[in-house]
Amino acid sequence: MDTGRCSILKTKQALIVLLCIQESNKTMDNEVVGKSGEAEQAVPISAATGSGAREAPADTRDMYMVHTMFRREFAALPALVRGVAAEDAERRAVVADHISFLSGVLEAHHRAEDIHLWPKLLNRGTEEIAPLVQVMEGHHERIEDLVTQVAAALAGWRERATTEQAEALARVLRRLAEVLYEHMALEEQSILPLAEKYVTAAEWRAMAGTSGAGLPPDKKPLVFGMTLYEADPEVIENTLSSLPSEVRTLLQEQGAHDFAMYSERVHGTSAPRRSAPLGPWD
Repeated sequence: MDTGRCSILKTKQALIVLLCIQESNKTMDNEVVGKSGEAEQAVPISAATGSGAREAPADTRDMYMVHTMFRREFAALPALVRGVAAEDAERRAVVADHISFLSGVLEAHHRAEDIHLWPKLLNRGTEEIAPLVQVMEGHHERIEDLVTQVAAALAGWRERATTEQAEALARVLRRLAEVLYEHMALEEQSILPLAEKYVTAAEWRAMAGTSGAGLPPDKKPLVFGMTLYEADPEVIENTLSSLPSEVRTLLQEQGAHDFAMYSERVHGTSAPRRSAPLGPWD
């Protein structure tokens, strides 16, 4: 069998595995909700209910590796736009498609938090948590508005590849990155410790399942590879620990392969610059 066919088969196998994981997450979430349909009545976390029983708490380490991916990719966008020559329509299409793709991944990620995370923290936590959750929800609203602005500026840049259009897009992308960095830093500092206290591991996996459900099936291995690039091997191992060893290997190899090829096309290298604090804006 030739290499190309092997690669296609591997991708299809990875997609099947990911879809199975997604369905498994949905099943676990339904089990938490129970027959009454009210998830908050069926949570045996002692910190939230005062009962003696306690389910395994959420392991939030995977959120850090997702944030690392967002920091790396969104911080790079303004320079990518500015680096496209006005007459290079092919390169402009590559960068524009990348921006649209990242925006979709971010929206799916935040939608899952809106559905699963904020309501649980509000219902189970102390009164002091409410203002913090309100700030996080406000960040989501600002980010959603900026993503809408990005889409409008992107449409203009696709149609009219002028310096002015490129600069307008680069600037709104920079504003998006700034708000996103602020949001993720606060989430890591204040929200994730609360999630470990008030959210179960099953519920956390269900949130990841909802996020994955918002992605195009053929892009799921790529997203995994994008996240894998800077991830702690121990966290990756834990994330995939419930899967057979051959499936773990398949996901890691296919994800890494897909990201290397994608990054070569978008960034010009299979090993792009790693995540870092936002630099100065000129």
